[in-house]
Amino acid sequence: MHGWWREVAGLVLPVACGGCGRPRTALCAQCGQALYGAAARRVRPWPEPPGLPVVHAAAPYEDAVRAVLLGHKERGALGLAGALGGALAGAVRAAVTGMPTGAAGPLLLVPVPSARSAVRARGHDPARRIALAAAGQLRRAGVPARVLAVLRQRRAVSDQADLSARERAANLAGALEVVAGGGLLLEGGRAVLVDDLMTTGASLAEAARALSATQERLNSASGRLNAAVVAAPSLSFVINRN
Repeated sequence: MHGWWREVAGLVLPVACGGCGRPRTALCAQCGQALYGAAARRVRPWPEPPGLPVVHAAAPYEDAVRAVLLGHKERGALGLAGALGGALAGAVRAAVTGMPTGAAGPLLLVPVPSARSAVRARGHDPARRIALAAAGQLRRAGVPARVLAVLRQRRAVSDQADLSARERAANLAGALEVVAGGGLLLEGGRAVLVDDLMTTGASLAEAARALSATQERLNSASGRLNAAVVAAPSLSFVINRN
C-alpha cells in the first residue's frame, strides 16, 4: 500500500524539480543536463577494492544529481525514475563499448540488491526501479536489454553509512549470492551490473564476485564483468591509474 500511494501521489500532487526545487517541473533542464547531459565516463574509487569490475558513471554525485538520487531513493519521488534510468542507460552504453559482441542475447542489467529491510522501509527498490527504466530506454533505442534481478543477500549486513571503505568491504564479503537457477538465466546474454550510486565500490565488487562464482560453477564463458551506475563521487572521475 505504501508504494502504491506514492505512485498515485506522484501523479496528482504539485511537483517541483527534484534537483533544485523549481516549481511545476519534475526535473528542470539545468538539472537534467547535470544528470545525463555529459558522456558517461569510467570511475575508479580510491582505495579500489579487489575484484571491482570496470565501472562507468553518468554524473558526479554532487549538487542536483545528489538531490535527485536522494529524492528518488529516500523521499519516494518515483517520478524521477525515468530521468535516472536515462542516465543509467547512457552509463550502460559506455560500459559495453568494446565488449565482445559474440553473445546473441540481450544486455542483461543485473541490479545490486538492497537489503530487504531497506526495501520495506522505503516502499520500493530504487536500483531495480532505475534498472527497469534504463532497460526500457535502451529497448526504445533499438538495443535489446532486460533486467535480470538474480542477486540476493544471503546474510544480514550492517548499515554502511558510517563505515570506512575497508569496513564496507568486510561488511559485504560473502553477503550476496545468485538465486537458484539464476546462473542459467544469464547464459546467452551480456551481463552488466547496475546500481544507482557507487561510493567505495564494495557493493559492486561483492556483486561481481557472486556473479562470477556462479558462472564459473556452470562453466559459463562469462568474460570480463562491467558495471554501470548513475553517479559516483567526483574524485572517482579524475583518478586514472595503470
